[in-house]
Order: sequence, then structure tokens, then C-alpha cells
Amino acid sequence: MISVGDVEINDAVFLAPMSGATDAPFRRQASRFGAPVVITEMIAGSELATGRQDMVWRITKPENTFPFVVQLAGRDPKWMYEAARISASAGADIIDINMGCPSRQVTGGQSGAALMRDLDLARELIIAAREGGGLPVSVKMRLGWDDDTLNAPALAKICEEEHVKLITVHGRTRCQFYTGKADWNKVKEVKLASNLPLIVNGDIDSSKTAKQAILLSQADGVMIGRAALGRPWLLGKIASDLANRPYIEPTWSEKLSSLCEQVSDSVLLYGDRLGVRVFRKHLAAFIDYSKEIRLNTEDRNELRGRFCRISSENDVISAITSLEAPKTAICRTEELV
Repeated sequence: MISVGDVEINDAVFLAPMSGATDAPFRRQASRFGAPVVITEMIAGSELATGRQDMVWRITKPENTFPFVVQLAGRDPKWMYEAARISASAGADIIDINMGCPSRQVTGGQSGAALMRDLDLARELIIAAREGGGLPVSVKMRLGWDDDTLNAPALAKICEEEHVKLITVHGRTRCQFYTGKADWNKVKEVKLASNLPLIVNGDIDSSKTAKQAILLSQADGVMIGRAALGRPWLLGKIASDLANRPYIEPTWSEKLSSLCEQVSDSVLLYGDRLGVRVFRKHLAAFIDYSKEIRLNTEDRNELRGRFCRISSENDVISAITSLEAPKTAICRTEELV
């Protein structure tokens, strides 16, 4: 168990914030299957404060989700304060500050991982978020900007001084983006630099890699990112395995039901056309990962392409429910759509 302020987390397995992916419909499914902690997509503080619609969508709280963690990004303390205030009003339990996103669009605005090159400003943003929301604050960072500036330990010390309650470290530098391998050993240096609970992130896609990452980094928990797409139950499985609890994988019928719920939630949140489009990446990942779909690569690719061209909620649901496991094993894709 770890404590983030007054929030107690029994199993420190976190769903990473991923733009365009970890929206409320997907977070709801992850929570349904036992994900202990799910985090919103990255939300630009200034744009949330000024009411931009896509940022308002991102702060939607799924039902039966606790804790509700909102991730904010920005470089202006004024807007960080206001965004934290709005997040608290929307029911957030924890405010997470993004200091690790490597995207050029984000770092070009001097946000995300660019803050690791301006630790004084990073401190100001932590103070603004803490005072604006009145909630526990966590910070997500990388090892540093590049191999010459591995300053995550220094940022961790600032976090501790400013009463941050938890830090997450992705085991790459900003300049690596997502290339190479996450260096869990270097994350250990950050763990040793402060007394804060630390979550390790990067290249964790199974219970096996979760255990390895914790062993090498001495972290208190793990964060799962891209590996969870199409598999919202993955975090529940990893949490159970790390705690040595028995885990019962959802049945094929439960997986299909989850997909149908997710596309309906997506349409309810975004509207018909956009809701289906946003959902497609999850459907594509499900088809790619599902061992129950016993098709060769060519037919699996064709199936994915056909399903991802469907434009209406009802037709998507009909296609999903056609994927009966025994039938999928023997049918060509044209019989499934």
C-alpha cells in the first residue's frame, strides 16, 4: 500500500495518461476489470481554464472510479492554479503534473519534458497546482532532457521540498522519445534521491516485466501505457499477479461486452461520428492482441481494416458481437463483417 496524501492505494499499478487513448470510456473499462489507478489524458491547463471543449471532455469522471487522477500540463503558474481549481471542482482526488511528455508540440510550448530544463519554473508550477486545487499533487517526469542532463534526482528533491506526494519516472530521456529501452536501473537513482513513493514507467507490458522493473528500480509500483490498449483488463491482471492473488481472466463474452460498452460510452461523450472514430484505435488494438482470433496475419489485418471503416455505433456493435470465439477460429474476414 502507498499513500498519496490522504488517498490510500492498495495496489500501485497505474494506467498511464495517453492523449487520444485514456479517455473516460476507456478508463471506465480499465476500472471495471480491476485497474487500481487510472489517469486522465494530459490536459492543457490554460485550455481547460478557458473552456476548450476537448479539454472539458478529458476531465470527465467515469462512474465507479477512485481515485480520480487528473493530469495537467502547462508552463504558466496562473493557468496551472486555475486548472487545478477546476479539476478539484470536477471531483479530482489527485492532481498529476506532466513534466515528461516528449512531444514536440508540448515541449515546443515549454511544457511537458521541457520543464526538466527549467527546474525553477517546475517548482512554481507544483506550488500553483497544490494551492489551486488543495489536493495531493504528483509529478510525472523522465530521466532528464538528454543523456547529458539526467536531472530527475534533482527534480525529485524539489518535489519532496514542495510537498508532492508521489512521483512517476519514465526510464528514458526526452530526446529518446520512445526509442531504445527504458532504463529501470537509472530510475533507482531517482528513488534514492528522495523519500517519496515512486512509480516506474516504460516498456512494462506484462506481470513479468512489471516485476523486473520493480526489482531494478526499487520502485513502489508500476505504470502501464500502450500495452493496455485493447486490453483494459491487463492492469487488473498485473495487480493481482504482483500481490500473489489469483486472477480470473474475463471470458470472451465479457471482453466483447466491454468493447460494446466502450463504443457506446464514446458516442455518448463525443457524439455519433467522432465517438466511433475515437474508439477505433481500441478496436484495432483488441483485434491485434486477441489470441482468441485465430487468423493469419493477412486475414487479421483485413479484419482490422474492415472493422475500422465502420462508421455507425450500431454497426460497430453488430460487428463486435459477430466475433464469437469458435466462429472466429475458422471464418474468413468477409464472413465476420
